[in-house]
Amino acid sequence: MSQMKHIDNTPSTPGKFKIEKSPYNRLRLQFSLAKLIFWSLVIVGLIFVFFYRSPSSSSHVSSDLSRRSLRTSSYGGPAWEKRIKASAKVGSRNGICVLVTGAAGFVGTHVSAALKRRGDGVLGLDNFNDYYDPSLKRARQELLERSGVYIVEADINDATLLKKLFEIVAFTHVMHLAAQAGVRYAMENPSSYVHSNIAGLVNMLEVCKSVNPQPAIVWASSSSVYGLNTNVPFSERDRTDQPASLYAATKKAGEEIAHTYNHIYGLSITGLRFFTVYGPWGRPDMAYFFFTRDILKGKSIPIFEAANHGTVARDFTYIDDIVKGCLGALDTAKKSTGSGGKKKGPAQLRVFNLGNTSPVPVSNLVSILEKLLKVKAKRLVMKLPRNGDVQFTHANISFAQKELGYKPTTDLQTGLKKFVRWYLSYYGNGKKSVQ
Repeated sequence: MSQMKHIDNTPSTPGKFKIEKSPYNRLRLQFSLAKLIFWSLVIVGLIFVFFYRSPSSSSHVSSDLSRRSLRTSSYGGPAWEKRIKASAKVGSRNGICVLVTGAAGFVGTHVSAALKRRGDGVLGLDNFNDYYDPSLKRARQELLERSGVYIVEADINDATLLKKLFEIVAFTHVMHLAAQAGVRYAMENPSSYVHSNIAGLVNMLEVCKSVNPQPAIVWASSSSVYGLNTNVPFSERDRTDQPASLYAATKKAGEEIAHTYNHIYGLSITGLRFFTVYGPWGRPDMAYFFFTRDILKGKSIPIFEAANHGTVARDFTYIDDIVKGCLGALDTAKKSTGSGGKKKGPAQLRVFNLGNTSPVPVSNLVSILEKLLKVKAKRLVMKLPRNGDVQFTHANISFAQKELGYKPTTDLQTGLKKFVRWYLSYYGNGKKSVQ
């Protein structure tokens, strides 16, 4: 299995050096110290203004605090532990034991169900926040419970709970899918992205590096990390230092954080860059989902176009194909090499694109939905807003094909047909409320 190599930009042969005691050096030292103090004060001031003074975000921050209540009183006790052990029990000879964070989410639900079907032990974790309709998450929870998967309701920032779960179950793998999703929402509530995508990831890695044995970790990055990259199709070798949104920036930060924990603590970590995932039980904030809702309700739907009437296209990837990629990453993940928080040897570090390799203009997506729904859409053509959206995405999946055996098989027409069938069954031709 190929691994990403770490290069330290440090001198190979450290030697002695002599500091000249001159007035110039003393002045330079004083200037550097003054500059350090100045920028430290600036950063502290910005943090204070952002978190405590910003009127636009104060309501979101307060609402987040209620969302983040860890409900520590709702877990503990023999019955609770018994339920966890039953859910995480491996049912096949060569099965693995997986903690799935974000298990009530779109991808998390499908991955958890697929793991359970093949006989793996699965325990879910989710905080059921209200970024979108929580009742949909509860319905997914019921779906998983019927297949024997229990979801612990808690936040990934609750280190005490995470440690407790690892005391009860010796997880071989962690499928870390919990995150604050959505490109546009980051402009409304930026702190939620830092809380979930950065602080939450660090908290999870902190717990994983300390347990013995350490689990192998597979986590959800995003195709958004490619940002303003213009090389097509997007390759894992392309630069990812020009994010176009805060969401993308937090996912890019996550990749760097993963590298650090791999390098220092020997954690085996695989990042998956998902490309526009769609399908049954999907997220209501995604275009294909709310287009379906609004077409059925007779509302106008926004069709974005880039400068000079440029086409906006996405590499739509059906959920079943994404699940195959996730399971492939888990099955090929090597063991972590650390113990007790100390690295014993080099550990596996990988990043893969999981896409469909066939970008489709959003206008074509709408045309397919019109045929499936038998309703003409009211199209409202608009300029692509500067809110973090990019003009196109296109995945190069050759690395995933080689290492994971990843091969997407579902075209957009087929995938949307399955989604529409589910949507009409779940919502009843749009009569049921969709938040």
